[in-house]
Amino acid sequence: VLVLSVVSAISAGTPVLFAALGEIMTERSGVMNLGVDGMMLIGAVSGFWVGVETESAVLALLAGGLAGTLLSLVHAVLAISLRVNQVISGLALVIVGNGLSAFWGNIGGTAADNSADQALVQTKNGVSIDPILPEVLQELPVVGPIVFGHDLVIYFSWVLVGAAGYLLYRTQFGLSLRAVGEDPGAADAAGLSVSRFRYVFTLVGGFGAGLGGAYLAVGVIGTWAAGLTAGAGWIAVALVILSGWRPWAALLAAYAFGALRSLGFTLQIAGIEVASDFLAMIPFVVTYLVVIVVSANPARARKIASPAALGQPYSREAR
Repeated sequence: VLVLSVVSAISAGTPVLFAALGEIMTERSGVMNLGVDGMMLIGAVSGFWVGVETESAVLALLAGGLAGTLLSLVHAVLAISLRVNQVISGLALVIVGNGLSAFWGNIGGTAADNSADQALVQTKNGVSIDPILPEVLQELPVVGPIVFGHDLVIYFSWVLVGAAGYLLYRTQFGLSLRAVGEDPGAADAAGLSVSRFRYVFTLVGGFGAGLGGAYLAVGVIGTWAAGLTAGAGWIAVALVILSGWRPWAALLAAYAFGALRSLGFTLQIAGIEVASDFLAMIPFVVTYLVVIVVSANPARARKIASPAALGQPYSREAR
């Protein structure tokens, strides 16, 4: 039961991990994007629809990432070029993402009925993502399923975590990115293009959210339904804060969330029956309580302080 629980936690936490990694990079540049859930939904419906039509998981994931990128471009224009309040822009994109994903899921030729709220799409071409390593490794006691029993996307997420951490803390480019998020005026004076950094990493964040949504639909659940993410994008935003904007910490936080989200499966294996609505509530309540506890501890809060210029528009003329 423990091994299956860990495997389920990794699988359920990976979509949130992609979204959280993208959001870390976005916020490190000083842009706050609260539209992650909307981008995950757009990525989910786009990825699933493309997967059904092409029978290609790779194209499905790319389509989801690109859809999230396009929606994040809207946020980038509003927040960076037009200097609109970033909180308002992000919240608006959540609404847009919810509406567009439900609408597209209903008219894309894959809906089971005509109700956008109840739209349910089942795979007709068997698009799936399977484990890639030899079965002899997967069958090793304990470590086999946990380490070797995953698909390529999960291993890719581990590589991304390492790459993001290395980029942020071991390269001159990462130092420049963090400088833009901490003090854009000083970064500008040093010759860095604040707008360029912020545009690029807002789009990177959108791709991560869209990729996470697509993997949720294609690789984890295998179906599309309106509101498929069930608030996972908001959890990703919370995990960015809890992780202190550090990729490795985000990995652990995402898997902890995955363990909570797959708790129903774990209890079912153990023969324990619990109301499904109660189980669905647990990840959000626990995340909320952890955020409160962390925020109430001044020493801990200082350690996970956000980038100093997060959410603040920058204008060279006003410098």
